[in-house]
Amino acid sequence: MINLTPAASKAINRFIKGAENPVAGLRIFVSGGGCAGLQYGLRLEQDKAEDDYEFDIGAGAKLLVDPMSRPMLEGLTVDFVDSLTQTGFKFNNPNATGGCACGQSFSA
Repeated sequence: MINLTPAASKAINRFIKGAENPVAGLRIFVSGGGCAGLQYGLRLEQDKAEDDYEFDIGAGAKLLVDPMSRPMLEGLTVDFVDSLTQTGFKFNNPNATGGCACGQSFSA
C-alpha cells in the first residue's frame, strides 16, 4: 500500500528511537489544508487506534494509517531528503490530480 524508500525508513526509525516517550508508530494522514486543498501529516503516536491499518517498516517500527486517509494514500511513495537546500519527507502520490509547488499539499 505505502512504499518507503530506504532513506525514509531510516529517518522514521531514527525519529521513533529518539522519541521521549514510548511510540506505537508513525501516523501518516491526510487532512484539509495547504495550497492545493489536501495536505500530508506525520506524527509520532503513543497509541494505535483500534481501526488503524498498521504496516511494519522494519526494526520493530510501525506505520499507522486511519481508514479515512487510506484510500488517498494507496500507492504512495515516501522518501526522505537531506541536502543543503532542503531536509524532510517527500511524497509521490499516484492518486493526486494536482499539487502545489512545494509538494506538501495535493488535490485528489
